[in-house]
Amino acid sequence: MKAIRRFTVRTVLPEALDAVSALAANLRWSWHEPTRRLFARIDPILWDELDHDPIALLGAVDSARLEELAGDGQFIADAQALRADLTAYLEEPRWYQSLEDAPQRIAYFSPEFGIASAIPQYSGGLGILAGDHLKSASDLGLPLLGVGLFYRAGYFRQAIDRDGWQKETYPLLDPDGLPMQVLREGDGAPVLVTLPLTGGSQLHARVWQMHVGRVVLLLLDTDIAENEEELRGVTDRLYGGGGEHRLLQELLLGIGGVRAIKAHVRITGSPAPEVFHTNEGHAGFLGLERISDLIAEGLTFSEALQVVRAGTLFTTHTPVPAGIDRFDASLVERYFQTDLLPGVDAHDVLALGREDYPGGDRGVHNMAVMGLRLAQRANGVSQLHGEVSRGMFGELWPGFDAADVPITSVTNGVHAPTWTDPLMVTLAKDSLGTYDTTRCDWSSDAVSDAQLWSVRRAMREQLVTDARERVAAAWVEENPGMAAPQWMTGVLDPDVLTIGFARRVPTYKRLTLMLHDQDRLRALLTDPERPVQLVIAGKSHPADDSGKALIQKLVQFAAEHDVRERIVFLPNYDIGMARLLYPGTDIWLNNPLRPFEACGTSGMKAALNGSLNLSILDGWWNEYYDGENGWAIPSADAAGDGAERDALEAEAMYDLIEHQIAPRFYDRDDEGLPRRWLRNIRHTLATLSPELSADRMVSEYVERLYVPAARARRAISGESYGPARDLAQWKARVTAEWPNVAVAHVESGGVQSPQVGDELTVRAHVELAGLSADDVLVDVVFGRARDGDELADVHHMPLTLEAHELGQSATFTGTVPLARSGSFGYTVRVTPCHELLAHPAELGLVAVAEH
Repeated sequence: MKAIRRFTVRTVLPEALDAVSALAANLRWSWHEPTRRLFARIDPILWDELDHDPIALLGAVDSARLEELAGDGQFIADAQALRADLTAYLEEPRWYQSLEDAPQRIAYFSPEFGIASAIPQYSGGLGILAGDHLKSASDLGLPLLGVGLFYRAGYFRQAIDRDGWQKETYPLLDPDGLPMQVLREGDGAPVLVTLPLTGGSQLHARVWQMHVGRVVLLLLDTDIAENEEELRGVTDRLYGGGGEHRLLQELLLGIGGVRAIKAHVRITGSPAPEVFHTNEGHAGFLGLERISDLIAEGLTFSEALQVVRAGTLFTTHTPVPAGIDRFDASLVERYFQTDLLPGVDAHDVLALGREDYPGGDRGVHNMAVMGLRLAQRANGVSQLHGEVSRGMFGELWPGFDAADVPITSVTNGVHAPTWTDPLMVTLAKDSLGTYDTTRCDWSSDAVSDAQLWSVRRAMREQLVTDARERVAAAWVEENPGMAAPQWMTGVLDPDVLTIGFARRVPTYKRLTLMLHDQDRLRALLTDPERPVQLVIAGKSHPADDSGKALIQKLVQFAAEHDVRERIVFLPNYDIGMARLLYPGTDIWLNNPLRPFEACGTSGMKAALNGSLNLSILDGWWNEYYDGENGWAIPSADAAGDGAERDALEAEAMYDLIEHQIAPRFYDRDDEGLPRRWLRNIRHTLATLSPELSADRMVSEYVERLYVPAARARRAISGESYGPARDLAQWKARVTAEWPNVAVAHVESGGVQSPQVGDELTVRAHVELAGLSADDVLVDVVFGRARDGDELADVHHMPLTLEAHELGQSATFTGTVPLARSGSFGYTVRVTPCHELLAHPAELGLVAVAEH
C-alpha cells in the first residue's frame, strides 16, 4: 500500500547536540572529511544506508542514541570544535579577499547542481561542474550566489531489467528532509517569485536557500498551492517534458532567478551582484529581466543591453548544435507579448535569439545565440572546446577568422576535497604533512612506493566491495524474493588491472566501442597472466532509445558466463558511486568521437587519485596528456566513414591495453611493486593535481573574466549610465556607416630582398565614410602564407593615423618586423574601436583589404 502524501518530520535534537545541527545545515559536510566522520560516528551502518545524508541520519537515528550522544563528552567536544572550525571557515579572509577591484558579488546560474548524492539535482557533468564551482568558490572566498531550480523528482533513478533495458523511476524528494530553508520576508512570510504568463495566468515559485560553505544557493520551486495544478509541475524533474515545459523552466530559471536574487538582496542587505555568469544557455533569459529593470530606470532597450552585456559571462558546454536548446520562435513570442517583462518588446527578444546567418533557421529561438549576444565575454571549457566553439558560433561574427571569434576558454577543474579519496588524503597528511593533495611533493621519498601502492590497492578493493554489493542489490531488486547468485560474490578482483568508464550515454561518447571486437575484449578480460577488468556505469536520457540500446548491448555482453566476473555495469551512476569508482580504477577510459567531448571531467577526478588515463585526445586530455600520465588513443579522423573510424580506434585501444598498459601494470620487482607504473602515478599526482583542481579553474574565472566584467560594468554604469547611452548611440552610428567603410589601397616598402631582421613598411588608405579615425582600429595582420594565401600563426600590429582630411580617405602607417624566415603574408583589417568594447570583433563588423 502506498502513501498518498509524504513529508519529513525533523528531529528535535537535544540542546547539547546544537553543534551537530549546525554542521548538518551547511553543505560543507559534503566535502569536509572530519565532519563526515563525525556523522558516521552517530550510526555507521545507518550513515551508509542513507547515502551519507546527515539530515536523513538525524531523522532516522533512535532517540535513545541521540540521548547517549548528548551525554558523550568527547563527541560533544568534537562537534563543538568542528562547529568552531566551520565558523572560522565562513568568516575568515581567504584568497579572494586579498584581491583589488574584485566584484562585490557574483551570480552563478545553472540548470543543475551536483553537490551531494543526497541531493539529486543533477544529470551529469554540467551539474557536477556547477557543484564543484560553488565548492571551490567557497574555499577561495568568492562572494558567489548560485541560482537554480528545485526539481521535486530530480533527474531519475536508473534500473536495468532482465533484458538489459534501462528503466527510469522518479522518487519524489521532500524539501523539508534536505539541508535547505525557505527564504522568508521579515514578517516570516515565504518569498514568492511571480511570472505573468499567457491567458492571464501566473507562475509562482517559492525560493529555497542552501548554504554551500560560504556560498548561498537559491533554488526555485513551483510545487506550491498558489499555482494551478498544471503549473505546479513546471519544476517536476530535470530536463523533463516537451518544448513548452522546458521553456517555462528556463523562463523561471532566468527571469525568476534574477527576481529571487533581488528578494534575497533586499531581505539580507547583502550586495547586489555586479557580474552574472550564465552556465550554459538554459538560464539565458536572466539578461532580459535585468534589461527590464534598467528600462524602468529610464534607459532604452539598446542602452540597457550595453549595461547588461558588460557584466555578463556566458559559458558554453556543448560541442554539438544538437545540444543547444532551440524553441519555436512563435512560442517564445507568445510569452513575451504578455506583462512578463515590462518595457521589453517581443521583437527585441526574438532578435537576440534569431539564427540570422547562413544555414540558420530564422523560425527558432536559439538559447546559446541569445546567451552570446547578451554577454560581452564568453568561453568554452577546454582549449580544444574553445576552438570548436569559435568555429561552431563563428557565423555570429561574419568576416572574422575563427581565431578572432571572441570566445575564449577556461578548462574545467574538479573540487579536490570532494573527489580525492580519504585514503589518499590520509597518506598526504601522514607522510607529507598536509591535507591538500594538490600541493604535495609526490616525488618525495617521504611517501614510499610500498605505501603508495598499498593505498592504491586499498582504493581498488573499496571499489570491488562496493561493486559487488551494487550488482547483488540490483539483481535482488529485479528478482524480488530471491537471493543473489553465489557467483556475484566473486565479481571483480582487487588485484586485477581495473579500467573504469562512466558517463552519460549519448552515442558520441561511444559506450560500446570496447565491444567492437568482442573476441579481442574477451581475451583481454580472461588473460591467465595479465587479466583486465572493466567497471562501467552511465545513464541514457529517458527519451534516447539509441543510448539505451548501447547500455543493453553492454549489459548482455557482461552477463556472458566466461566474462561476467571481469566486466560489470553498475546501475544508477551518481555521486555516491563515483566517489569510490574514480579512485578505485587504475585506468580511466574515455573514447568519444573527437572533438565532441567538451571537457570530460571524470578522468580528472580519477587522476587526482593517481589513476592513469587512456583517452582519445579530446577535451581536457588534448592539452594535458604528456606521455607519462597515461596513454592517448590515436584519432582516426581521416577514416572513410564512422564504422572504419570505430574499427581503427578500437584496435588502437586494444593494442595499448594488451601491449603497453597491462605489461607495465603487472611488471613487478622482488618486492611485488610495479616501479614503472608507480613513477607514472607520482608524475600524475605531481603534475595534474594542481592543474585539474577547481581552485585553478575558479581563480582563472576571477582573474580573466569576473574582474574585467566587473570593471566594465562599473565603467558603463557611471554618471547615471551616461557611458551606456553614449555607447548605444556610437554602435548605432558605426553600424549604419560601416557598409561604406573600406580599405581602398595598401602600399608596402622598405625591403627589396627580405631577410630576417628587416622591417616592412605598410601604408593603408582607408575610406571611413562618416566615421572618424578614432572610431576604428586599423591593423596589419601577418603570418605564414599557406596554400591559397591563407595566413597561419597570425599576429596583429596596429597602424597609426598619418593623415585624414575631410572628405578624403585616411592614411594609416606602421612597420612590421620580419622576425623569421619562410613564407610571409599580410593584409590590412579595419574594425570598430571604442574603449568600452572588450574585443575588436564584438560588433561583428570588419573591413579587409582586397588587393
